[in-house]
Amino acid sequence: MDTDKADAIVALGYPKVAPILPALVGWMQDMNWPVARLLQPFLANIGAPLAPHIRAVLNSNDDIWKFWTLRFIVAESAELAALLKPELYRLASSSTVGEQAEEVDVQAKEILRSLS
Repeated sequence: MDTDKADAIVALGYPKVAPILPALVGWMQDMNWPVARLLQPFLANIGAPLAPHIRAVLNSNDDIWKFWTLRFIVAESAELAALLKPELYRLASSSTVGEQAEEVDVQAKEILRSLS
């Protein structure tokens, strides 16, 4: 609920916030959180430097986090989507039961279609 700090982080901009990118991506675990809504456009615009942190989410066991991250960050960044193609292909074609339940596979397919 600390939206003032989130606003301050956004105001600092990238690359000043590079050391805390993993923590910022952590806020994308639930897009219903007010801080997540404030950070989402900022994170989506960072592009390539965010790829390793997004890759970590996509390799985690948190399927809801994967969905939110794909839907609100990767889908909003053609640069990230292009860099994460191998992960998107895996999610689209060999998703787990949990990923399917959260429609991670559907979101990955939509992102891949947008790249065509």
